[in-house]
Amino acid sequence: MRILIAEDNALLREGLVLLLAGEGHDVCATVDNADDLPAALLEHRPDVAVVDVRLPPDFRDGGLRAVVEARKHLPDLPVLVLSQYVERAYASELLAQSASGVGYLLKDRVGRTDEFLQALQRVAEGGTALDPEVVSQLMVRKVGDDPLSRLTQREREVLALMAEGHNNGTIAEMLFIAESSVNKHIGNIFAKLGMPTPESGHRRVLAVLAYLRA
Repeated sequence: MRILIAEDNALLREGLVLLLAGEGHDVCATVDNADDLPAALLEHRPDVAVVDVRLPPDFRDGGLRAVVEARKHLPDLPVLVLSQYVERAYASELLAQSASGVGYLLKDRVGRTDEFLQALQRVAEGGTALDPEVVSQLMVRKVGDDPLSRLTQREREVLALMAEGHNNGTIAEMLFIAESSVNKHIGNIFAKLGMPTPESGHRRVLAVLAYLRA
């Protein structure tokens, strides 16, 4: 894959370059600030971009804002956000632009390089890779205005794992329940949220993201 990296920490940036090159990928460009990111994305049109949220010059949410802006011109651009922070406003806007080819991982919670590489591949192929903490914060709603209140605790757990991109078999293993039970929970989730039952794992995740951005 051709990959663009936007990261201001030089050690992490170069570490990512070495990791990805070692896996046979081509890092087509690196940037260390938000101002240069949109132009770099438009120029190189990578297969996937790995972007930090808080980049110079303001060290606030410049990375995410730059990605949101670039995706207006490159709507199919897969983006994996790699950050220490959950920026809810722009994360929601990123999902609102397109529910495919989006990932959001927290640096401190990426325990193994193979997990990161698998998430990157999934995003590049149009799938999703959302950290459970990101999912949790995106699901926060005001009391009395929470569509999730109709779900049972188990259905919430299944929904969160669906949003992370896991298939039914994996969800069953992680929750120590039968796959048939997962299928039943998914049916209940979509019925309670007023969504049509999807025909594939990918469409299931799209529906979950459509709900999260609603």
